[in-house]
Amino acid sequence: MEPERLRRRLGSAFRLRGLLLRADALKYLTEALQSVGEAELDDIVENVIDAVEKQPLSSNMIEQSTVEAAVQECSQGSDETIENVFNIIGAFDIPRYIYNSERKKFLPLSMTNFPVPSLLGTARDKAELFRERYSLLQQRTHRHELFTPAAVVAHPDDNTSKFQLKTIETLLGNTAKVREVIVLGMITQLKEGKFFLEDPTGVVQLDLSKAISFFCDFHSGLYTESCFVLAEGWYEDDVFHVNAFGFPPIEPSATTRAFYGNINFFGGPSSASVKSSAKLKQLEEENEDAMFVFLSDVWLDQAEVLEKLHMMFSGYSSAPPTCFFFCGNFSSAPYGKNQIQSLKDSLKALADIICEHPSIHKSSRFVFVPGPEDPGPGSILPRPPLAENITEEFRQLVPFSVFTTNPCRIQYCTQEIIIFREDLLNKMCRNCVRFPSSSMDIPNHFVKTVLSQGHLTPLPLYVSPVYWAYDYSLRVYPVPDMLVIADKYDPFTVTNTDCLCINPGSFPRSGFSFKVFYPSNKTVEDSKLQGL
Repeated sequence: MEPERLRRRLGSAFRLRGLLLRADALKYLTEALQSVGEAELDDIVENVIDAVEKQPLSSNMIEQSTVEAAVQECSQGSDETIENVFNIIGAFDIPRYIYNSERKKFLPLSMTNFPVPSLLGTARDKAELFRERYSLLQQRTHRHELFTPAAVVAHPDDNTSKFQLKTIETLLGNTAKVREVIVLGMITQLKEGKFFLEDPTGVVQLDLSKAISFFCDFHSGLYTESCFVLAEGWYEDDVFHVNAFGFPPIEPSATTRAFYGNINFFGGPSSASVKSSAKLKQLEEENEDAMFVFLSDVWLDQAEVLEKLHMMFSGYSSAPPTCFFFCGNFSSAPYGKNQIQSLKDSLKALADIICEHPSIHKSSRFVFVPGPEDPGPGSILPRPPLAENITEEFRQLVPFSVFTTNPCRIQYCTQEIIIFREDLLNKMCRNCVRFPSSSMDIPNHFVKTVLSQGHLTPLPLYVSPVYWAYDYSLRVYPVPDMLVIADKYDPFTVTNTDCLCINPGSFPRSGFSFKVFYPSNKTVEDSKLQGL
């Protein structure tokens, strides 16, 4: 393409995204893309601009050094594919993105004035924890078709089905009765027995008597304290009278990515989201033998559990799975002064069993996610991995083993998987404002709650403590391909908004049942060890 025409196209493409190129940057980019064919040019320019926007920009005037870094990043993209096939991402390695309401985009931590996260959080971290949860749900809700007013209303009746979100501040400023209002806020109990709705602008007392008297007015889900809800009702005399509760609408992953581009929210070595990689998608579909095995409550101190694991490895030795995911607790009696030595001995026994099956020892990976009662610094989330002095001998005997955090993330080709070991259903049911009538359907209520909240533990901090500055590592946004909640509740498999949510159940308590996942066709198989 002629240099002058290419220069005009580049300048125009950057201006469309609100950016201006300096003369030296434009000259460099023109020379770099001179040999690119016209058919590929638009895609390459888009990728370069995406790479430019990911960098910390002080203004919309783009320097040559910024463009050089973006071109280099795009040229490396093709070499990264092999590294990005399978990655285990610990909770403390997840990138932090903060929503900027002015620019309507997520910014990396380095482009904000927020400090680097610390385990010893400050008061600001605690306030930001809830503010970030709110802003994430608010921007998602505003984008939903029910809350997006049409730009041009062709007919007066066309806009009747649209809703408008109000803040609590707008209610508190009214002396007259305010009818038919919808507010997004967090349920709190600031006084015993009295519920309030809270958002960044204020707090208002709730009257739930109308909503609680009719089941239909509580939409499906587990409505707990500290969860965010869309409350519909009327406001009068400093009290918000609730007619109905609903959760913020869940947004499919594809919709989120269409709006925010190829930001890698998930983590891992890839500079952009793996969802956009055609090579990884092809590898994923071609590798039909890939298989992940999930077990929870692997009590290694029980002889019967070790026997069943031996049986399982024998069955899989002819076709070894890609990876075994073992979730804690790794001991049936996690107490006493001998706990750590006992766990070391149990892991050594497991390593000996794995070594008896050479095909599995050579071909399969082993990932260990600690449970709430495993040795570690209390019950605060996210939990670090089991201590190295406990796992050292096992890692020497089984080199393809990884001891990771709880929760953790797994990226396999283009699929994103979140694994979380916590007895969460019990806690959420106990802390419900109102328990759902249809107890048969608890897993569906539970999955809907977690996905709509965009968070793994939508509970008060005194029920489920979190390191304030690391709360973002518990986000479930954008919606992953698969969510593994390892809970002692009965096993279940639920699909909601293109997200497959499974609970393998407690291995010893559920008659030695576990789940097997096939990534190539995204299917889950219920498995059970029976017989001898």
